[in-house]
Amino acid sequence: MTQPLRSDALDNRARIVEAARALFSTEGLKVPMREVARRANVGPATLYRHFPAKQALMAAVFADQMCACRAVAEEACADPDPWRGLCRMIEKICATHACDRGFTEAFLTADPLGSADIAQERALIVKALGELAERAKRAGRLRPDFVLDDLFLMLMAHCGIRAASPTGQATASRRFVAYMIQAFEARPGTTPLPPSARPAFPGFDVAAANA
Repeated sequence: MTQPLRSDALDNRARIVEAARALFSTEGLKVPMREVARRANVGPATLYRHFPAKQALMAAVFADQMCACRAVAEEACADPDPWRGLCRMIEKICATHACDRGFTEAFLTADPLGSADIAQERALIVKALGELAERAKRAGRLRPDFVLDDLFLMLMAHCGIRAASPTGQATASRRFVAYMIQAFEARPGTTPLPPSARPAFPGFDVAAANA
């Protein structure tokens, strides 16, 4: 039988997960395990005792986000208006991705962290998106040539958004998503876009270019 962890071991595990969550969010998944251990103030041996492989650590870090995205998918599918449900689902998923670089990489990777649970959650989310898309097409709201690949292309482009602050990142994300939703619509309307944000373009003065 598996022995329950002592309180100090539980504390170490929690610190490791919290440190990894903070680092993955801002730096992405390439953060070295030794940096996670340093941030969590534990030794490498302690880290690897809890998480023998980096994939196991990533699965623990992103389990909550995957569950939250699945809940968003279920809520969207329950909306009697499939176009509205699809738009809200895209907006909420992108809002999560905008503030967590690591989760975006984990969501888009071919092998979702080597975790069967994470793979299943992502498969359910993608299935929900596909069902919503087909319903929105039948309702005449989503352009008929839309395919799910278009949505993943959008998420890949969304990864490239960089702003000077978390607030700017979220603002830029909302505007980009609004652009894309208009592009997906069968009959694009003239709904005003959200306000723009000052992107982070090293070596380029956006304000001067707009003057």
